[in-house]
Amino acid sequence: MTEQSITPELRRWIVEQAAAGRGSESVLQAMIDSGWSEDTAIEALGQTLAETLDRGAVPRLPGPALDAAVPAMPAGDRDVAVLATLRRPRLVVFGGLLAADECAELIERAGQRLARSQTVAERDGESEINAARTSEGMFFERGENPLVARIEARIAALLNWPVDHGEGLQVLRYRPGAEYRPHYDYFDPAQRGTEALLRRGGQRLATLVMYLNTPARGGATTFPDAQFEVIPLRGNAVFFSYDRPRPETLTLHGGAAVLEGEKWVATKWLRAGRFD
Repeated sequence: MTEQSITPELRRWIVEQAAAGRGSESVLQAMIDSGWSEDTAIEALGQTLAETLDRGAVPRLPGPALDAAVPAMPAGDRDVAVLATLRRPRLVVFGGLLAADECAELIERAGQRLARSQTVAERDGESEINAARTSEGMFFERGENPLVARIEARIAALLNWPVDHGEGLQVLRYRPGAEYRPHYDYFDPAQRGTEALLRRGGQRLATLVMYLNTPARGGATTFPDAQFEVIPLRGNAVFFSYDRPRPETLTLHGGAAVLEGEKWVATKWLRAGRFD
């Protein structure tokens, strides 16, 4: 970033810094360190809603255009049912996001590449085995095959967010007894490893969990702070967004233990910027 006029690109950069959890003072210093004059940097911050930056929020988030209750929404190549919504946290349960044959193909393709699921290490941002997460999983590259590309385009249309602002699709299998204890999906700005993670697409802003099968018993997606549970049903999904990397978003969530059968899910995390 070099000294230049205040452009839309600059404003987008400032918003991405806010999404990463940085307040206006740290953003201002980053601009000055990169060659901007103090006066120009202050003016740019003023035009990009400094108050919003100070509370770690961003002015726009991924999500469906739900201004009123509707039974279904267009998602590119199909309509998707709207089954339930919450305003705080911002959460939507969708019905029929994936077709049965799409679920089966994802399970088949992913099953050949499963390994013990990992979490992000707080100390350095690298992945590590964690006792809180006892599933098996894998990642598809974005657009890796026609099925993945079709699902990603559908998600982008439904949630009004660019495909290239999403991480690769992750597929997880939970065997009986497997769980994912309550956690947040955003990257905690207080942790040492977060800075490295934010270089690749900025902060996470939203999560979409898609259910690829229906477990016989157990396996709900739980939101303890909101006292809300989503039953995993094949083809359905739950979406939730978080406008700042803070617990007050009420997006603490987990995957309850599977009590009978298996649970397969596909997860898509959406970032503030382009994820490469």
